[in-house]
Amino acid sequence: MKVKSLTFFAIIFLSSCSFKNQIVYIKDANKIEANSWTDYSNFYNKVETGDILKIDVFSVIPEASFAYNKSSNISSFQKNIEILKIEGYLVDESKNIKFPVLGKINVEDLSEVEIEEKITKLLIEGNHLTSPSVKVKRINNKFTILGEVKTPGTYSYLDKKINIFQALGYAGDLTIDGKRKDITIVREIDGIKNVYKIELTKADFLSSPLYNIKNNDVIIVNPTFNKIKSAGFIGNPSSVASIASLLLSITLLITNN
Repeated sequence: MKVKSLTFFAIIFLSSCSFKNQIVYIKDANKIEANSWTDYSNFYNKVETGDILKIDVFSVIPEASFAYNKSSNISSFQKNIEILKIEGYLVDESKNIKFPVLGKINVEDLSEVEIEEKITKLLIEGNHLTSPSVKVKRINNKFTILGEVKTPGTYSYLDKKINIFQALGYAGDLTIDGKRKDITIVREIDGIKNVYKIELTKADFLSSPLYNIKNNDVIIVNPTFNKIKSAGFIGNPSSVASIASLLLSITLLITNN
C-alpha cells in the first residue's frame, strides 16, 4: 500500500511539473545567445494599398511648412484615431499618395522611414524647403486576437512595431486554458494569406519574422485539451464527480477482494 501511495504522489508531482512547463513563456531562454536574433520588423513594415499615413512636415520657419501639411480646426490633443484617419493620406491601388504641392508620390515597397527620406529629398531637391523634418506614421495598424485570451477582439495601435507579447498584453494575456504551444497566426503577404504556428514556451521564435506583429495579423490562441474536454459531457462537474465516485468504488471493491 505504501508503494502505491508513493507512486500516486510521484505521478501527481510529475504531472504538475509537466503542466508548469506548458504555461511558462520562453522556458528555454538560456539557450538563446544575447543579440542573436534578427529584427524582421522593417521588412514587414512596408506600406500597402489601403494604408493610411499621417505625414507631418516641419521646418525652421514654421510658416514655410504650412502648405505641406493638411490643415485642421481641431487641436492635436483633441484628435482621436478616427479623426486622424480622415485627415491621413490614403495609399491607393497604385501605391501612390496625393501630397500637397508635391502631387502624387509613389510609396511602393517603402517603409515609413523610407517615405520620410523620400519626401525630405523631394522637398530639398525641389527647393521647397531648406532643412525640412518629415515624420510619417501609419495610423490604421491593427490586429485581431481570438480564442483563449481575457478580452478577444480587434485592436488598433500607433506604434511602428509591436511584438507578439505586446499584442497578447492588449488582450489581457492568455487564460490558463490557452495552449501556449499552439498559437496560430494568419498573415497576409502580397495578397496571399499564410498560416503559421508558434510556441510561446520556446525561445526560437524570437528570431522569427513572427515575433513582430504585422498590420492586419490575426492571432488565434487555441484551447488546451482539458478546455476542449470540458466543453463536452465528460467535462460537466456533476459528470466528473459521478465518474470519479464510480472509479473509486470499483477500486475499493477490487482492493477489498
